Amino acid sequence: MSTPPPNAPGSLVLDAEALYAELLRGVRSLRGADTRLAGIASGGAWLAERLQKDLQLDGAPGVLSSAMHRDDFAQRGLAASAQTSLPFDVNGADILVLDDVLYTGRTLRAVLNELYDYGRPARVRLAVLVDRGGRELPVQADYAAARVALPASQSLALARTEGGHFHFQVQEA
Repeated sequence: MSTPPPNAPGSLVLDAEALYAELLRGVRSLRGADTRLAGIASGGAWLAERLQKDLQLDGAPGVLSSAMHRDDFAQRGLAASAQTSLPFDVNGADILVLDDVLYTGRTLRAVLNELYDYGRPARVRLAVLVDRGGRELPVQADYAAARVALPASQSLALARTEGGHFHFQVQEA
């Protein structure tokens, strides 16, 4: 991992905990009484899990895996990430999908295919911690806590400590 020191020229400083607080506010405004949360493995699932607690919602949030529907499955194979788990009926549901970073839109496309394998929701919306632009597909988040620009040579991912606190990892590709 190559992350410049916090005060280096051109360094990216994102406070994941502050952005989570923004996301919580945004999700509160998007959520209806019957909205179900489903996070994309792994960062989005972490967000959904914490939001479920902070919003004092009953039950567990869903987890969506993109592994089986990725357009680069032949190169990547099955990732060691979580499998899809939806502890609610998808048919007719209002689902808010959560992800840590929205970039090309390809993971979201794969996740939507996975979701529709389980049924036909009434509505699906997307909330993300960070929208970094660079879309290759015509998708957008209904809510983004932050929008940042990164070179294509870098990746941004949410990480969490054993205590559950969020931070970002920036890596060179």
